[in-house]
Amino acid sequence: MQFEPGSGGSSSPSPSGNSGRSATPRSRAAPPPPLHPPPGLGDPRAPSRREPPPARMIKGCQNECMGGGCLGEMGKQMTESFKASDLIITPATTFKEKPDPTGLVFGTVFTDNMLTIEWSLASGWDKPYIKPLENLSLHPASSALHYAIELFEGMKAYRGVDSKIRLFRPTLNMDRMARSARRTTLPSFDQNELLECIRKLVEVEQEWVPYSTSASLYIRPTLIGTEPSLGVKKPTKALLYVILSPVGPYFASGSFSPISLWADPKYVRAWKGGTGDCKLGGNYGSGIYAQQEALEFGCQQVLWLYGEDHQITEVGTMNLFLYWINEDGENELATPPLDGIILPGVTRQSILDLALNWGEFKVSERYITMSDLTAALEENRVKEMFGAGTACVVCPISKILYKGKHLHIPTMENGPELTTRFLNKLSDIQVELLDISSCPLPLAISSWFSTTNQGSGGGGKNVDCYSTLSFLDLIILLAC
Repeated sequence: MQFEPGSGGSSSPSPSGNSGRSATPRSRAAPPPPLHPPPGLGDPRAPSRREPPPARMIKGCQNECMGGGCLGEMGKQMTESFKASDLIITPATTFKEKPDPTGLVFGTVFTDNMLTIEWSLASGWDKPYIKPLENLSLHPASSALHYAIELFEGMKAYRGVDSKIRLFRPTLNMDRMARSARRTTLPSFDQNELLECIRKLVEVEQEWVPYSTSASLYIRPTLIGTEPSLGVKKPTKALLYVILSPVGPYFASGSFSPISLWADPKYVRAWKGGTGDCKLGGNYGSGIYAQQEALEFGCQQVLWLYGEDHQITEVGTMNLFLYWINEDGENELATPPLDGIILPGVTRQSILDLALNWGEFKVSERYITMSDLTAALEENRVKEMFGAGTACVVCPISKILYKGKHLHIPTMENGPELTTRFLNKLSDIQVELLDISSCPLPLAISSWFSTTNQGSGGGGKNVDCYSTLSFLDLIILLAC
């Protein structure tokens, strides 16, 4: 998704992308979303990777609930979404100084404006507003404060080498946000309408997008329950808001420093039947204590384990990948399957898409235990291990403290060739360093937003806002 600085627009869907290679069959069946073929990546019309559960009606219910199933005693559900066309923009008139992106500390500097949209069970969604950044006014009994009825997302806007501003696979973030909302009983919304509101906010704040290929504008959509009640129940009021924060490079200039991990099964990040596959604040806050203990042991992050067999799940707040020679003697890139305790990361999916497209080694979503890892280390079968997420893209791993022993991971001794390759390819896609004109293959560049925008000067301006090519088309471009 991209837009010209100073552009505007209303949404119209783009065609779906191409399907990719088939993934290697997994040893255990994992629930959707499937690894491949990914339907319509970057396509607002594409179905969610995880379909919502069928509506269930409670016997004798007279509430006439709409769409999302029966609410029982909660009454009638208001599902009609807000509209980006109703957006009211009253931007800030005083402006903060833009910081040097090389000196930024993640998430500590914020732009001048924010997006807010209120919801109530009685009247549904209010009109969206872009207004000056301000503190929220919440009742002290708000459900988000007491029972963690809230969710958030994390995505980035990049300024390309052509000075255009792009969002990286934002529809995947919208899909995940919608799934998190269902899981927390927060109101549903039209993902395309929210994405267009976010695009408008970034357009208003376009000068906050760093003029740098190593920095970006972090976007934090958040949805919280605001009902003033101490009852443990589905909230009847909610607030959706979006704030923006410029962020610099995750790694210092010229460095690609590996991290050390502390693995102890006494702490669990998520469990089957829980909310580990949703992006909820409670999943992060509950891990801070273990993170502090990891620091006391001289490690930088927690390697989260699960089950009696100590399955490897995630690293800190990142998805985890292992590049090794597997038990069958094959070069394999493996990551834990989406079985309900793993967050379906956008970077995770992008790495899988790239690796499958390259077709150079086996790509698997499979269970990996600490016994599997230690055996592979003893047999010199481990090549690289890394975390993946929006903040750093990829992060190499060099050491794991497990059961009082330091396990050396030879990531850096092996380049890290594959880790660096993923970092470079994804970064190049995000800032459009790829030369489209040099690629002989046909590319489906589809118009997403195309409209005539009445600027502040009263003159109309034709604007085309593209999805930057579907992500799979960009993958094809890498081979050119």
